[in-house]
Amino acid sequence: MYKMVAPALLASAMALPVAASANAVRIYMPAMHGSAQHVMLPLGKLPPARRGGTSLTNHGGPVLKNPLVYVVYWGWTSDPNGEQAYLNSFLGGVGGSSWLGTVTQYSSITNPSSQLAGTWSDNTNPLPAHPTDAQVQAEANAAAAHFGGANANAAYFVATPTGHSTSGFGTQWCAYHGYTGSVSYTDFPYMTDAGSSCGESIISSKLDGVSIVGGHEYAESITDPQLNAWWDSANGEEIGDLCAWTNIQVLTFSTGKFATQPLWSNASSSCVQ
Repeated sequence: MYKMVAPALLASAMALPVAASANAVRIYMPAMHGSAQHVMLPLGKLPPARRGGTSLTNHGGPVLKNPLVYVVYWGWTSDPNGEQAYLNSFLGGVGGSSWLGTVTQYSSITNPSSQLAGTWSDNTNPLPAHPTDAQVQAEANAAAAHFGGANANAAYFVATPTGHSTSGFGTQWCAYHGYTGSVSYTDFPYMTDAGSSCGESIISSKLDGVSIVGGHEYAESITDPQLNAWWDSANGEEIGDLCAWTNIQVLTFSTGKFATQPLWSNASSSCVQ
C-alpha cells in the first residue's frame, strides 16, 4: 500500500496533483511507511518505478497469525450491483485457498478455512455523506465492539454503500488499510462506483474489482496490520502492491469464481496466484 501524506509534502516531493479537500486520501510517496494509512492505487496510477525492492522485509511488527475478517456494512439501504453478496462469498471462500497460502511464508501465518467470522449491517450509527478516515476508524472500532471486542487476529472491513465513499476514491485510491490503535481496518467503498479505475469488468464481470481490491487489502492486512511488519524497505510496498493490477485471473474457491491479482512471494521472488 502507499502512505497518505500531507498535500504540500506530496506536491513538493513528487510534483503530482493532489486533491484540495483536507479529508482526501493522498497517493503514493516512495520509501515512507508505518505511521498512516496505505492505499491501493487505481488502475493506471502506479508509479513507473514501483517494482524496485523485489522482496518484503520483516520490520518486527505483529501479523494476523490466525487470520479472521469481519465486515460491517455501514448504512446500506441499496446495493444495485450485488456487491455485498459477492464480497461475502469471496471472503467466505478465500480462507484455506492456495491463493491466500502465499501469506504463510511470512512470520508463520496460518491459512485456515472459513476466515469470514461475521458480518454486520449497521443502520444505527449515522452514515455521513462522505465519511472521513477518522469516521471510518470510529466505525471499525464500533464493529469490533459489536463482534465482542478487538481481536488481534482480525481485519475489520468498513464497507460503505454506493455514493458514500471517502474523498479521493476512484481517482487516488481504490481502498486502503490502517490501524486505529486497537484494530486493523480497511476503508472499502462501493467498488463499482469507480468503474474501470478499480477493476470493473477487467476480466470477467462487473464485480471483478470487488474481489481484486478486497483480496489485495485482506492479504496486506494479514501481513502488515499495524503498518510495521512485512513491507519492501526500498519503496514501502506490501504483499499486494508489488503485484497490483498484473496477471489478473479468475480463480475457483469453495464459494465460487473470483477475479484476483497475484501476491508477492519472497520464496519464489515473484508474483504468484
